[in-house]
Amino acid sequence: MTGVIQTGPNRYRDDPGRDYDDFTVGDIYEHWPGRTITETDNSWFTLLTMNTHPLHFDSHYAEQSEFGKPLVNSTLTLSIVAGMSVSDTSQKAIANLGWKEIVLKAPVFAGDTIYAESEVLSKRESASRPGQGIVTVKTTGKKADGTVFMHYERSFLVAKKQS
Repeated sequence: MTGVIQTGPNRYRDDPGRDYDDFTVGDIYEHWPGRTITETDNSWFTLLTMNTHPLHFDSHYAEQSEFGKPLVNSTLTLSIVAGMSVSDTSQKAIANLGWKEIVLKAPVFAGDTIYAESEVLSKRESASRPGQGIVTVKTTGKKADGTVFMHYERSFLVAKKQS
């Protein structure tokens, strides 16, 4: 069985994620399930992170903006999209190595359902850590209607399969 480890007789445990050897440049992983963002998600995250911009939690203020309603905090959408990608990309990572070019393309509002997918851009063996490699993916966040609202690149260190 793929993605499952037998831990004993008639006993199994889920084993999500990929080893370095499982990544192929050009592959695209569609992350599932999606997530519908709620007003509560946005308010709690905004207040938890001490983001005091009223566009995220003051409906009256937001009504006066070009959007006409509160925007979902972009760091919340980044966090959710990154989380969606973990089981397909970095579940077995040793370390995140960096993020670059986080691009916000469209607003997200409470009630929007978001999805994500990641494309493997590159992979290379680590020069300083035998048995490990560096994988870079481009992750894209999309609304249910197909609107791309964000994308970014992320690199992480992951072990090769044990021989």
